[in-house]
Amino acid sequence: MSSEFLVAALDIGSATTRAVIADVGGDLPRHPQVRILGVGQSRTLGLRRGVVSDIEETTISIRQAVQEAERMAGVAAGEFIVGIAGEHVRAMPSEGVVAINGEEIVPADVQRANEIARARHIPTDRELLHAIAQEYRVDQHRGIRDPVGMVGTRLETEIYLVTIGSAPAMNLRKSIEKAGYQVKGLVLEPLASALSAIGEEEKELGVAVVELGANSTELAVFHEGKIRHLASVAVGGNTVTSDLVHGLAVSHADADALKEAYGCAYEPKVRGDTAVIAIPASETQPERHVPRELMTHIVHQRMEELFELLQREMERSGHKAGVSAGVVLTGGGAQLDGVVELASDVFGRTVRIGTPRTGLGGFAEKVADSSWCAAVGMVIYGAHQGAAQGTASRRLAAQGGGVDKLASKVKTWFQDFF
Repeated sequence: MSSEFLVAALDIGSATTRAVIADVGGDLPRHPQVRILGVGQSRTLGLRRGVVSDIEETTISIRQAVQEAERMAGVAAGEFIVGIAGEHVRAMPSEGVVAINGEEIVPADVQRANEIARARHIPTDRELLHAIAQEYRVDQHRGIRDPVGMVGTRLETEIYLVTIGSAPAMNLRKSIEKAGYQVKGLVLEPLASALSAIGEEEKELGVAVVELGANSTELAVFHEGKIRHLASVAVGGNTVTSDLVHGLAVSHADADALKEAYGCAYEPKVRGDTAVIAIPASETQPERHVPRELMTHIVHQRMEELFELLQREMERSGHKAGVSAGVVLTGGGAQLDGVVELASDVFGRTVRIGTPRTGLGGFAEKVADSSWCAAVGMVIYGAHQGAAQGTASRRLAAQGGGVDKLASKVKTWFQDFF
């Protein structure tokens, strides 16, 4: 595979920062092929609930992860597709209507309708992240995905607008720039995970993607091929660790280590288990032993509460019945033993662990678990973005135009990747 361009991605989580560098080739722009060149990760100390709380600490985490990826790849990465998530994310539908006058619909008509839908007022303390086309209607005929070539008098579009807090975005960009890199674009993390971990058939049937992070859990619901609902819950892996700190009277570091080594989220899986877990000695207490069943009970209770919150969120949004393809768990928390069984009980649906899609080249085995879904999704997003941009640039050059003339149109095309 000949390399056309490089793509680099940063997933700055509340616990771990991950960097991926890849090159893109293949049949551009329709079928870009991604080859993983290098990966790196470091502990994150400067984020809280997806928002930068310490720019200096975040900068150090970014630099460490990127430098590790660059050493492995043997190339330097100057700009990154960067993930963003958290409770500051908001989403809402918006509609646009234009008159066609009984003529054949052309791309410019679609662009006009999309621009009207995108023109919805965004508060000054927020910025537009994604504008994702949901469906088109021609003379009241619904469910149209591509109206170009059809004939009618009225074209309507429905777009899903995703906005983020301006301050969290600004501090994230500042941390990356202070580390010596540039932000090529921001991508909502659960959408990136979905791009990496689920297929078109699942999106068509209806599927919920649950990104289990350290300080929060993100939900993305798809149906009929498009994103239908987004939500964030302020419960994550660190919440479970805090419960273990109080329930077992151990330090946070010991609780984290015990959860990783012996943690299980499903009580029936360890029922009758006589195993005991050694609790390390501390300054105030000698070494102790507790039943693994006790530890599992603590984890089970919190994870069950989390899944019930997500279940109620889907019910509230009206999309619970639409997830016929079930639930896909991504993120580091998806690796917890018993999490699939518990989620299946709560959701009453098929549940699986999401991993980055097959078809990646290079060091694909380095990103083969659920914790890399978001970072790999950002790389895939960047691959499509670069392919579309390169094609637009070459077409404009051939026509004697400038790239800036189609900047807004290219931005709209990018939204179709979700």
